Amino acid sequence: MSRLLNFLKPAPYLPEIEDSAEVKKKYDYWRIRIFYSMFIGYALYYVTRKSFTFAMPAIATDLGFDKSDLGILGSIFAISYGISKFASGVIADQTNPRYFMALGLFMTGFVNILFGFSSSIFLFALFWGMNGFFQGIGWPPCARYLTQWYSKSERGSWWSTWNLSHNVGAFMIPWMAGFLIFYFDWRWAMYIPGIICIFGGVFLVNRLRDTPQSLGLPPVEKFRNDYSDVSEGSDERMSPKRILCDFIINNKYIWILACAYFFVYVVRQGVNDWTAYYLKETKDYSSIVANGTVSLFEIGGMFGALVAGWSSDRLFKTMRGPVNALFAVGLFAAIMGYWYVETRVPLYDSIAIFVIGFMVFGPQMLIGVQAAELCPKNAAATATGFIGTFAYLGAAVSGYPVGYVTQRWGWDGFFWFMAVCASLSVLLLIPLWSISKKSIENKKAVEYA
Repeated sequence: MSRLLNFLKPAPYLPEIEDSAEVKKKYDYWRIRIFYSMFIGYALYYVTRKSFTFAMPAIATDLGFDKSDLGILGSIFAISYGISKFASGVIADQTNPRYFMALGLFMTGFVNILFGFSSSIFLFALFWGMNGFFQGIGWPPCARYLTQWYSKSERGSWWSTWNLSHNVGAFMIPWMAGFLIFYFDWRWAMYIPGIICIFGGVFLVNRLRDTPQSLGLPPVEKFRNDYSDVSEGSDERMSPKRILCDFIINNKYIWILACAYFFVYVVRQGVNDWTAYYLKETKDYSSIVANGTVSLFEIGGMFGALVAGWSSDRLFKTMRGPVNALFAVGLFAAIMGYWYVETRVPLYDSIAIFVIGFMVFGPQMLIGVQAAELCPKNAAATATGFIGTFAYLGAAVSGYPVGYVTQRWGWDGFFWFMAVCASLSVLLLIPLWSISKKSIENKKAVEYA
């Protein structure tokens, strides 16, 4: 264990380079390299996270599981992922994200392979729960990179572009799984993504590094002369206790964002995990057509995340609250529209799923940005890990509870569930319209005056 902790410890700071031309050259190179490396790495995390989702119908047919059985696995994954995400957030602020992110990707690939060799519900639950735990390692290092290497005035755009990695990975897996299931069987839809991710872990070790200061570069705020979200202590290494007590637990806005994230993720995971099943069962679509239709959810999400990040930087001057609230309202409207307009036309289903993906990925991405910016950047991984725990409790609800509701009350019950959760996210996000770290600090200054 001591060797592992020594392996994961943060890289030491090097003396700061004085030559401004050399600083710019190195920053330009490393910002691109860090970005594409964590983009590819997180896309691969999604390949092994969603492999089971698109193998579900084949597993149900092969092994005789019903919706409730499959829902239990989804809930176990989400709970273990949520717990891991919070714990990993705390750890990520104290470790080198280069090795931490690579370790998680390697292990999630290995566990996917073990899942493919299994057939009992007990082993499925064990290995899918382990997969959830290792998946939770992937996100906090990325949050740390996005706050250490990119400053606030540009962060919404960089973060939203990185967020496309979710969609790229999730877009790839239905086609990969569909091909492997069609030509082989569902087990190969677990083996191949697992093997790819093991090699992906090696790739991350080779490509990533730690903070700018570990390469002799100044903090990004100094490099870009952008001190808009820097406060006292933002560059010092803080203890986990101080981060949790001072910036997370006692911050009511982080709690509100966490609750909103819960409901957004019920919808995100519910629509993504169950729509292919819905299309096959109610509209007699083939696996290829149903999976292809659901893949438009990710394409819509790509555009939604980009629009949300870009508009929050440029139209709302780095205010994330208005964009979160507007997208949540759009999400509710999109779900209601899809529910009440029933057709058996794949083109309409594809467009409707695209719109829902567009709307849900706005707050899915930007709630994390807002949480990271409500605390010092050296607490960003903990803050996003904390709200991520609530998100995946919501994802857990989209597993067994949603499966049970659908089994008992049919697909109308499913859409009722999604609509109620979308409306609750609206009610939570609207009060945060004008909240930022600067507004909180100004409010405290008035109170102490």
